[in-house]
Amino acid sequence: MAASFNRVILAGNMTRDPESRALPSGQALAKFSLAVNRSYTTKEGEKREEVTYVDVESYGKQAEIISKYCTKGSGILV
Repeated sequence: MAASFNRVILAGNMTRDPESRALPSGQALAKFSLAVNRSYTTKEGEKREEVTYVDVESYGKQAEIISKYCTKGSGILV
């Protein structure tokens, strides 16, 4: 059976400063957690907000940029 993939775009805020390091190959790695907020109104008219936390890993040049310019609270799109 062929593998299938889903593409997801998330917008949120970093919950902590990125952890950065180099892989044995020399490629940069940045790890961080993203808080994605979702606001909605129930059938009864009550406003609600949900937060989903997503662990993210970034590699290469993108990881270098994230490590240099992003900190806890930064808004980011992945």
